[in-house]
Amino acid sequence: MPLIPAQRLAAADKILFIAHLAIGDFTYLQNFFKAFAEANPHLKVHIWIDEVRRTGDQAKWGYLKNYALYDWAENCPFFDKVYRRTYSPQLLAASIAEARAEHYPLVVSLATLRPAQYAGLVRAAGGPDAWVVGMKRKPRWYAPSDFFAYRKLDASFAPFAGFAGYHITDVYADWFRQLSGLAVDGAARYPFVDIPQQWRDAVAGQLAKWGVTPDVPGLATGKPRLVFINPFAKTRKRCWPVPKVVDLIGALQQMDEWRATTFVINATPQEIGQAKAQVADRLPPNTHWFSAQQNFFQLPALLQRSGLIISVETAVMHLANAVHVPVVALMRRKNPEWAPIDRERSTVIMAAKRSDWVDAIDVQEVLEVLR
Repeated sequence: MPLIPAQRLAAADKILFIAHLAIGDFTYLQNFFKAFAEANPHLKVHIWIDEVRRTGDQAKWGYLKNYALYDWAENCPFFDKVYRRTYSPQLLAASIAEARAEHYPLVVSLATLRPAQYAGLVRAAGGPDAWVVGMKRKPRWYAPSDFFAYRKLDASFAPFAGFAGYHITDVYADWFRQLSGLAVDGAARYPFVDIPQQWRDAVAGQLAKWGVTPDVPGLATGKPRLVFINPFAKTRKRCWPVPKVVDLIGALQQMDEWRATTFVINATPQEIGQAKAQVADRLPPNTHWFSAQQNFFQLPALLQRSGLIISVETAVMHLANAVHVPVVALMRRKNPEWAPIDRERSTVIMAAKRSDWVDAIDVQEVLEVLR
């Protein structure tokens, strides 16, 4: 039986999903929201993107309030409403009140972190009359509040039964199969992104300033004119040192076939200042820094114009598949299920040992792949 009874699903006029999402999560999970909306055209689908870094420190609100994922979600036609103001305790309370006023018949938590906390949140957002579904973990013996929190759920997801070689999309597919019997398979799981013309034009202007010609040949027809390199992720374990990026570019520029290539190094707005300082005295020629400081879509718009993307295991790696550009992915061995799904356009370089961080990958290993 589905977690949302068929009769309830048919009678509902809207549904609220609550999830803590990184851009990489959403790159794949959006396919399932889209398929769910298409399978249930009578429903308005609302999404609450919860901020797990919620804080009372006003100095941090500027960055949290402008989280790039909100730009993307609000541009998705299968969402009728996006909750994006949950980054402070006060705004959390206001968002709960706003959700209660909607009188949702169905509320679903897809939160895998702190599931007991989110069990309480979906009930608070839905009120006493909503059918609420959420993740559930074995209650902690030292936290009796877990037992009370999980009792607020009307139904809960069974744990995913992993198998050899599974991909993260297998996990998401299992969630939606349990939720409503929805099946999303094959190419329907591949990421996509619809880039507004405004940001395509903005990137075209930036490339013109850099002197990059508009025709970007792919790897099959020669070396790319534009290579996008992203060495940054949210955790240090998944980052590749900026000095290694510079060494890689320098080594490639010694080869005749790469001398006409323009290189772009990506960094977040918070990281770019320090990153520039690390290599200020030895930045290679024909190399530029980039940061999507105005809008999320600046990033995929530039990725789409690249001939090759080199990225650590973070959102850029998955967005490469969404814009159909070849990617060289630098990954740890710990989470192989997060490898890019489009194997034809993806080359994965794994760190040698399971305990290794991404920075253990040597420049020479990347050079061998690019040759």
